[in-house]
Amino acid sequence: MQTIPVILDTDPGIDDAVALAAAIFSPHIDLKLITTVAGNVGVTQTTRNALQLLEFWSEDIPVAQGARRPLCRPQADAAHIHGESGMDGYAFAPPRQSPLIRPAFMAMAECLQESSRPVTLVTIGPLTNVALLLAHYPDCKTNISRIVMMGGSAGRGNFTPNAEFNIAIDPEAAAQVMESGIEIVMCGLDVTNRAVLTPDYMARLKTQSKTGKMLHSLFSHYRSGSLATGLRMHDLCAIAWLVHPELFQLVDCYVGVETQGTLTAGATVVDLENRFNRPANVRVAMDIDVDGFRHWVEETLALAP
Repeated sequence: MQTIPVILDTDPGIDDAVALAAAIFSPHIDLKLITTVAGNVGVTQTTRNALQLLEFWSEDIPVAQGARRPLCRPQADAAHIHGESGMDGYAFAPPRQSPLIRPAFMAMAECLQESSRPVTLVTIGPLTNVALLLAHYPDCKTNISRIVMMGGSAGRGNFTPNAEFNIAIDPEAAAQVMESGIEIVMCGLDVTNRAVLTPDYMARLKTQSKTGKMLHSLFSHYRSGSLATGLRMHDLCAIAWLVHPELFQLVDCYVGVETQGTLTAGATVVDLENRFNRPANVRVAMDIDVDGFRHWVEETLALAP
């Protein structure tokens, strides 16, 4: 079985931690590099969180610290959802691994240049690092297979009434990525709000393994749903599409990102009816096989120690 070479750009984050587990332990993925970005919390903490998770799993995957702030906006975060550390709820051991000296966009470029096969960029945080990569190394696009992002929405938002968090944090970066000409798969709120892990499964998870106990502890502090009613696994959807695209229904259409509106900045304008008469630039996930997704999550997390 040929694995998929992947760079994972992330801002851990509790659901990022679950996505990272799936990316590391999925037999379908060759995780070559982890890059961090400011998003759920500041980049110093998201980097530490990524390193702590690798320490927990005794994994040696290079980590590069990325952008401290959006391209041209002040930083905002989601500490009210993930806790002040980004991963409240579990006492991790201090990481022994250090991040690479070079910044994320340079590490991405080097990874792409050295890969013998095109690499998939999986982005589950704001798109600042990817925008910097494309600005500084435009020729690298030839070795990017596609971008699979968790972000955006064809309907309402979860950060503002119209904007999803990852896009709203850095709309200018998202707009640049959307217009890059690279194949983009957008797993937005239309599917991620339905990607809910049930209370029954989460109760079983804490007895399954060391990883299950750790994740359950994080879930007890995660405020995107509740242990009693179910938790939304937004970022896991990007990993799920990558290894099981048949679980999703996609629509090819033009997607623009609003950058100017005071009330609408960060909104993804998804032209499902082709009213703008513009070529499709994004494949937008509009439906998900929820039972199939849950089965895949259970199967994949069972592979973690």
